[in-house]
Amino acid sequence: MKIKLTILSLLLLSAVASAQTTTAVAVMDRKDIHILAVNDMHAKLENMPRLAAIVDSLRAIDPELLVLAAGDNRTGNPYNDQYEPTSYPMVSLMNFIGFSASAFGNHEFDSREAGLAKVTALSNFPYLAANVYPPLDSRKTWLSFKIFNIGTVSVGVLGVVQLGANGIPDTHPDNVKRFMFVPVNDAIRNYKWLRKKCDVNILLSHIGYEDDVKVAESNPDFDLIVGGHSHTQLNGGEIHNGVLITQNVNRLKRATLITLTVDNHKVINKKAENIDVENYPHENKIAAQMVKMFTSDESFNRQLGTARTAFGNADELGIFMCDAIRHQTNADIALWNFGGVRLEELPAGPITVATVLTLDPFGNNCIEMNLTGKEFHDLFLSCYKHDEMRVPYTSGNIHSTVTFDKNNPTTIKSLVLTDANGHKLNMRKTYRVVMNNYVSSICDSPRKDQGRNMNIPTAELIMKYLKQMGEVSYAGQSNQTIIR
Repeated sequence: MKIKLTILSLLLLSAVASAQTTTAVAVMDRKDIHILAVNDMHAKLENMPRLAAIVDSLRAIDPELLVLAAGDNRTGNPYNDQYEPTSYPMVSLMNFIGFSASAFGNHEFDSREAGLAKVTALSNFPYLAANVYPPLDSRKTWLSFKIFNIGTVSVGVLGVVQLGANGIPDTHPDNVKRFMFVPVNDAIRNYKWLRKKCDVNILLSHIGYEDDVKVAESNPDFDLIVGGHSHTQLNGGEIHNGVLITQNVNRLKRATLITLTVDNHKVINKKAENIDVENYPHENKIAAQMVKMFTSDESFNRQLGTARTAFGNADELGIFMCDAIRHQTNADIALWNFGGVRLEELPAGPITVATVLTLDPFGNNCIEMNLTGKEFHDLFLSCYKHDEMRVPYTSGNIHSTVTFDKNNPTTIKSLVLTDANGHKLNMRKTYRVVMNNYVSSICDSPRKDQGRNMNIPTAELIMKYLKQMGEVSYAGQSNQTIIR
């Protein structure tokens, strides 16, 4: 492919030049290891040609460049997620770009055991997950770690994926029911020998920024943690206990170029710079043609309705999604987990099939339950607990006032639920409540009715709601009061 030198190449040349020393011996012993890191791409296919051009530019200067992904490569684009085999567009583009390795993210498991096996088989790069074990009757199709030999420097990369309150990654429990998982810290301890063996040690982590910091505090033998999961935008990187931590916002808006300088088999300098992928001025033409081919299904462009005003945040989208499933099922209340709303904003204008499947990409069915006010109150709190301490959404007819404990900012001290008239929800009255089946599966609050599967995807209910309403507007709507 034709290589275009860019300002990125100049950055890399500058890094190489700065490593030069005045003595021949020092030059021979010193080596710069260059790494391009991305995380939580969520099948942002349209940005992949720009990423490919960035890699082209960098590899023109350093052919030994490592390209690492910190997981959640999929889920968030119907052209990728509903392709057969699932995720083939992203895998093909990652193969073309020449990724060196990827961690498992929790959403890699959205395709279940069979789909994950296809993804790993189609990939020309290894997936790394030291805390995941396959079903007893299946072979392992991923690695715990990978050692890259760059000249005389050995680079060890260990992979880990987050586990939620239920001891599994944040995906529907049915997706991982035959896998086995061990706590992240246990897996890291099990591979301490690897960090003694290699010159450079990298943790390819999908556990979130705060947990990355905790790992760094107890494991200073890592030189670098390439992080993901929490979508935390860092300015280049941060040093914690001598460990460089990097992470970017989701959907491939940015990448991080990392330079580790190794002298006499030890890392002596660390540098990290953000690269704006979304606004990068060049594309790899072959990758662009691949994206055009993968996104040619016109059925996804069918208009369902119109957003009269822009959705300015996830709260407005969450209320809209709850209203849709409540309206289409004639329920009293709808509940939706915070992590189940996959867009943060939506412009005014046409809402298409692709829009809905991006907003709600999981294929979850709608579940109905008959719950007392008290049971719904407890379900709300359970959803908060099992969705990484994030307040869930309710339909617009319910208002939640959530007061947090000042001494323990993640603990809910009180929850007050009121109806559209401002009256407190009757704790003894029975309400018909609908939700997606991820919520019903993760919530362990006590209730007599465990629910019934309505055998219709929530995304389909949203589509029907849009076709029926024609036009929607949720600008400025909020039904939560958060007191901290």
